[in-house]
Amino acid sequence: MVTGYCVKCKEKGVELSAPGIYQTAKGGFMAKGKHEKCGTTVCAMMSKDNAEKAMKDGATKEY
Repeated sequence: MVTGYCVKCKEKGVELSAPGIYQTAKGGFMAKGKHEKCGTTVCAMMSKDNAEKAMKDGATKEY
């Protein structure tokens, strides 16, 4: 699945629960989901290839 960095508890490699893939205004891609431990929204920037791979693995397309 998709992993990111939690800014609130400073934990690296956090697995996002129910990630959604979004497209930025400049055309990049990012995944947004919740951190199970503290409930904070975690974002992870990614390439188009990684975004497509994440959608095949079960992430939802939000754009």
